[in-house]
Amino acid sequence: MYEGGRLDARPEDDEMTVTLADVAARAQVSPATVSRVLNGNYPVAASTRDRVLKAVDELDYVLNGPASALAAATSDLVGILVNDIADPFFGIMASAIQAEIGGPGGRAGGERLAVVCNTGGSPERELTYLTLLQRQRAAAVVLTGGAIEDAAHQAAMDTKVRKLADAGTRVVLCGRPPAPETGAIALTFDNRGGGQKLTEHLIGLGHRRLGYIAGPEERTTTRHRLEGHRAALAAHGIEEDPRWTVHGRYDRRSGYEATLELLRRDPSLTAVVAANDSVALGACAALRDSGLRIPEDVSVAGFDDLPFSIDAVPALTTVRLPLAEAGARAGRIAMGREEAPPGGIASVRGELMVRGSSGVPRVS
Repeated sequence: MYEGGRLDARPEDDEMTVTLADVAARAQVSPATVSRVLNGNYPVAASTRDRVLKAVDELDYVLNGPASALAAATSDLVGILVNDIADPFFGIMASAIQAEIGGPGGRAGGERLAVVCNTGGSPERELTYLTLLQRQRAAAVVLTGGAIEDAAHQAAMDTKVRKLADAGTRVVLCGRPPAPETGAIALTFDNRGGGQKLTEHLIGLGHRRLGYIAGPEERTTTRHRLEGHRAALAAHGIEEDPRWTVHGRYDRRSGYEATLELLRRDPSLTAVVAANDSVALGACAALRDSGLRIPEDVSVAGFDDLPFSIDAVPALTTVRLPLAEAGARAGRIAMGREEAPPGGIASVRGELMVRGSSGVPRVS
């Protein structure tokens, strides 16, 4: 409740709710000091402030948001978590999600406030943003892109998501694997299937020596796309050479550097499969700078079908993921304007887009 200029846990919360007094006991300070730290309206020693905030995190204390929201189970806030808002992959989804968030449902003029949280790929920031959104009693949270494959981090994420859902926050995973028993709804991307179709297309053109530029090793998207690529190789009896795979970031520079490394390892490669379209652009630049023609000497393929893909020279062969459509659907589900898919999980498939960068059939 809001009383005496401070925000405390609401009296109607259940018996398991952590109180301001619990935080004070953990931090070994007075409840008044905790209130001062959380409200930021009175100077507190840095060491004391750090102890209080550490106790808040350890106990998962939920600070009620603005006083106008105290009477409601949730606020008008909607959080959208992205790895990098400058990456078109995330920008397209965030824009589509936000477009579905406005309109009836909120208290202030019927609108809701969308906050895009840029994690930079940091596991710590991801958890911090979820904690902040939990404290603000967000109406909904949409997490986009692949998940981090670390058991401890995933367990912490599942706990955060479960607490958000239990408190009435709708949680939607857009492009992420499902999180069973958390209450989150998942719209998953078929990265394995897309990766397999892409490599099968290249194999059908006659390629047998295919370099692969994978994304960061800790990302589910990276693993799933690489698994699809390897499944296609295995299905056609092609033994993968360990030299043919290089990991890097999901950006153009990584594609450029990785392609030079692949050519150094095996100059006889006839195709390069990139983790995404930005990486593919870097690969194309590296091939041209090495005096190689696309696709006459080396074919190139990307993934996602980002807007610039068709304008590349030559246009990129890629797998089109319906990012805007998936984001819009995630936004509608988050706002309760569309029913959740059966079982809380839906798979979004990609479409193979064959363009000039993969070239014509060849013998290699």
